[in-house]
Amino acid sequence: MKSITYKGTVYPWQCDHVGHMNIMWYVGKFDEANWNFFATVGLTPTYFREQHRGMAAVQQNITYKRELIAGNIVEVQSRALEIRDKSLRFVHEMWNVETHELAASCELTAVHMDRHERKALPFPEAVRAAVLAEISAMA
Repeated sequence: MKSITYKGTVYPWQCDHVGHMNIMWYVGKFDEANWNFFATVGLTPTYFREQHRGMAAVQQNITYKRELIAGNIVEVQSRALEIRDKSLRFVHEMWNVETHELAASCELTAVHMDRHERKALPFPEAVRAAVLAEISAMA
């Protein structure tokens, strides 16, 4: 199931010299979507803080489909693709809300980690179950 993980607007100061939203802002909006997506599967700010855990991106691939310009309203929808013992692969799709066109997509792989020891750790079983339920709902 896709979750809405970000909603926002493209501001003029986010655009480059040719009038398109600059790539740094796509990355920023996808990053905000990460944290909302993680929370939907139990990886909440409280969990990260209290358990001294974190997520580290190890791969990120962005595909740009349509230009976004100042004033466009965007929405990011996210879903899990695969969970392994210590890593999670997921995708974000950024949509132009007005035109219903896919503007960009971003596939990421992130590793669950212990922030003190700086090493990868297995996901808690509740997180694994939530991700697997999401994946099976999309099948």
